[in-house]
Amino acid sequence: MSLALPSPDVLRHIVDVHCHPTDAPTIIPEAMENLALGTIVSMSSCSRDQVLVRNLAMSYPDKVIPCFGYHPWFTHLISLRGDISKEDHYRQLFGLGNDLEDLALLLPSLPDPIPLGNIIAELRQHLEEFPQAMLGEVGLDRSFRIPYDFSASPRRLSPFTVPIQHQISILQAQVDLAVELGRNVSLHSVKANQATTEFLAQTKVKHGNNWNKISLDLHSCGMSADSVKYIQSRYANIFVSLSTAINVRSSNYVAVIKACDPERLLVESDYNDVNMCAPQTWDMVCRVADVKEWSTETEWKDEISLEEWGAVRRLEANWMRFKAGNHSNIAHRRNMSMLK
Repeated sequence: MSLALPSPDVLRHIVDVHCHPTDAPTIIPEAMENLALGTIVSMSSCSRDQVLVRNLAMSYPDKVIPCFGYHPWFTHLISLRGDISKEDHYRQLFGLGNDLEDLALLLPSLPDPIPLGNIIAELRQHLEEFPQAMLGEVGLDRSFRIPYDFSASPRRLSPFTVPIQHQISILQAQVDLAVELGRNVSLHSVKANQATTEFLAQTKVKHGNNWNKISLDLHSCGMSADSVKYIQSRYANIFVSLSTAINVRSSNYVAVIKACDPERLLVESDYNDVNMCAPQTWDMVCRVADVKEWSTETEWKDEISLEEWGAVRRLEANWMRFKAGNHSNIAHRRNMSMLK
């Protein structure tokens, strides 16, 4: 779908809630200065880009909300103990039940693991430096295989995946910090529906009332419509965002949009090219509007009734709701909806 962009007055009310500009080889300053969207939410994923995201947010504080965190693709580079050697860490993580010859090929390309305690200390420092910062991109992924060389093109994949329990331990530590500091979360979940659902249930119990103080976005959500409906029926703080780049590969995204609470739906580009953030996010705005049967704004009017709200105004209100956190529990939301 290739669509003409709306006027700048409309675009500045749109938020790209998940993108990766620091993954690009370079960020051209003119691209950031000419960014048409009101805000982009810039993700980090590994050691390399924590400081890159920080620097981008420092340079463009009115346009960038920084997110700090470690993506599940890089969790094998984190050790749960601080007193373990490189070889012992990776052999314990990958060795049992796997081909030791493949492991011997992979080991030379792997760095010394970083202790989890160091990771959390670094995240705390960055999150405290930026009061508006979020945790992201973090999550769980059962499909990713570790490449022999991340920088190679094309990448040759090893047979190894990161054990899900190791991913959960690192995700839990990061989300615990987010709850402690009252920061929202952008969550990756691929082929991990059950593990994600169990993680959410355990985390809600662990943190009690503090859990609802933060918002959590299931980004580029690839879950089934039934899973989305189930999760949102039990958690008042769970939002869903969709991207053309990922979700439109499958027609499932239409059912997900239909199933999603209209007040907890967001849009994103999931792109690493700043120049593509506006067209990709606008494309998803239009797709959401089509499925939800909402109008789309062609011009911006400051004073209109609720009945006249189009997709941009609705999604902007959803973002403000996500950003604010402090959600009522599900029972309260149901009672309020009955009064409307």
